[in-house]
This record gives sequence, C-alpha cells and structure tokens, in this order.
Amino acid sequence: MTTEPPPPPEDDPFKKRQPPPGEGGGSPYDTPPRGSEGGGATPPPYAGDPYGGGPYGNEPLAGMPPLGDSPKRVLARLIDMILVGAVSWLLAWAFGATDYDVDGGTVEYSESLGQSLIAAVLYVAYDTVLTARDGQTLGKKLFNMRVANLNDGSTPSWQNSLTRALILWLPFAFCCACIWTAITGGWSFFDKPYKQGLHDKPAKTVVVSTG
Repeated sequence: MTTEPPPPPEDDPFKKRQPPPGEGGGSPYDTPPRGSEGGGATPPPYAGDPYGGGPYGNEPLAGMPPLGDSPKRVLARLIDMILVGAVSWLLAWAFGATDYDVDGGTVEYSESLGQSLIAAVLYVAYDTVLTARDGQTLGKKLFNMRVANLNDGSTPSWQNSLTRALILWLPFAFCCACIWTAITGGWSFFDKPYKQGLHDKPAKTVVVSTG
C-alpha cells in the first residue's frame, strides 16, 4: 500500500505566493498594458517618471488610450469659448460693464476691465469645475475626449484643474486673447510624446480619447 506525501506547510518557501486581490496587473486607463496580447513579458504600467523619459523612451505610457486629436481639441475649445463668451457678454451687458462709443453714426465696442474680469472668472470657473468633476468640458464631451492625469489616468484634482484653467484663461481674458489661444491651442500639434498644451505641462495632464 502506497501513501501520499503530506501537503506542504503553509510557510513552505517554495510554495507560490498569490498576490492579494487588486494588486498589480490592472491599467488605471482600463485598457490592457502592452504585451498582454501574448508574446513577451508585460511591462509594468506607467513605470518610470513620465516626465523623465521612463523605460519606453519617447513612447506614451503603457496602457494609455489614444491621445486626443489636436484639431478636435481646437474645435472643442472654440465651442467652450463661444458658450462661456456669450454668457460673459450678457452678464457684462446686464451689469453695464461694456463700453460703447457712438461717433459719426457708427457704434464702436470695446472691452472694459469689468468685462474682462467677468470673463476671466467665468472661464476659469467653467473649466475648473467641469474638469475636476469628470475631466470633460461641454466641448470635450461633444468630441469624446477627457482630461486625465498623466501618471495614472485619473480625473485631475481641483488644484490641478484650477492650475490648468488659470494658465489657459487669464491671459486670454485680459491681454492677448488671439495670440495666447493660438499658442496654447497649437502647442499640442507639436508636443511629443503626449500632445500636451502649455496649460497641461504644470498640471501634468493629458487629453485622451473616450470613444
């Protein structure tokens, strides 16, 4: 009669340890990391400092969804500008913060400091609140994009959302609307590898596709 050997003790050093639930493997962007389709080892998601090059050189981080298309980002921003700009103008008109000059039968309109202040507050509040809520302004929602933290894909914090909005909208409201919009909107066309706008850099955010 043969007897089976007893099972190894629980503290057997050769027994394979199973990781606890939720440890390792998952992508914070809910997409499979590179290498998970078979063949080769799977690199750890987001290994290395995303601003220091990391192990993947100039490639986007593992598991990141497609980056937002730059032309669509510009269109989304234009929609946001029109929506908030219309509300800003109506409020400025209601509070008498607009400047009109009638000369020789023509009416000239110029922006006052009061209207610039109203616009700055509305634009910053709009962008901050919606970005911190789910990463989507109305323009970005229309074009299936969202703002995400670069390092883990989560929705930006209130602080990062405010930082991003201040850099984007204060120069626009007070001094150099056309120039600043062209610079910030056009920066993502040339930025590598994350297509970040100037306002994304200090906030450490990216714009990614949701559809």
